[in-house]
Amino acid sequence: MMGYGWGMGAGGWIAMAIFWVALIALVAWLIARALPSGREADRGQPTGIETPEQVLDRRYAAGEIDSDTYQVMRVNLASSRTSGQAEAR
Repeated sequence: MMGYGWGMGAGGWIAMAIFWVALIALVAWLIARALPSGREADRGQPTGIETPEQVLDRRYAAGEIDSDTYQVMRVNLASSRTSGQAEAR
């Protein structure tokens, strides 16, 4: 009546549980990598928040602002950074 033995045993059940958890985690990771996320929808764009200087550089490179405006805004940003640091002390 006992058939083929006592079954898998504790080691077999643990190994099977680890296998299925790893398999499900792998499938979830692959699905997450395959679907575009909100932050990385365009892989060419940085995922973090841009600094004001980076925004200014990007707008100048795209031709949204001219050279004179770029220089004036760059000086304004630099002076506001140094005055802000002096006030913080």
